[in-house]
Amino acid sequence: MTFRSHMETALDEARAAALRGEVPVGAVIVAPSGVLVARAGNRTRELSDPTAHAEILAIRAACAALGSERLTGHDLYVTLEPCAMCASAIASARIARLYYGAADPKSGGVAMGARVFSHPQCHHVPEIYDGIAATESETLLKTFFRDRRTSSE
Repeated sequence: MTFRSHMETALDEARAAALRGEVPVGAVIVAPSGVLVARAGNRTRELSDPTAHAEILAIRAACAALGSERLTGHDLYVTLEPCAMCASAIASARIARLYYGAADPKSGGVAMGARVFSHPQCHHVPEIYDGIAATESETLLKTFFRDRRTSSE
């Protein structure tokens, strides 16, 4: 099987989140067959739910679609390094591979900050590929926050 990145679809979800006034983060779950199972963008403000991160929503949708709490063999593409909460959910769902775009020095939970997957209490560690479409992901985030600062002045 040839590798195919699904980061552009995750970026589409991030762009849609920005249009809703949400922090522009998008995520998609892809089955071992390469079929897209779920997609989501941040909805924390819309749903008044601090757990409504793109990764969590995509994991919930994929699990519901498959009728399982495990996503063994599945890939997750997300535009920003997952936070500690999302990294824990990724481990719990048994995601096989994590592909992410921009690093998150402030709130990251994979390579930065908590480094959830390096803890002995973490029962599953996905393969991790970072920097996928990082420039596009960073640009979306920087533009979003710049525009918010400008509009509040």
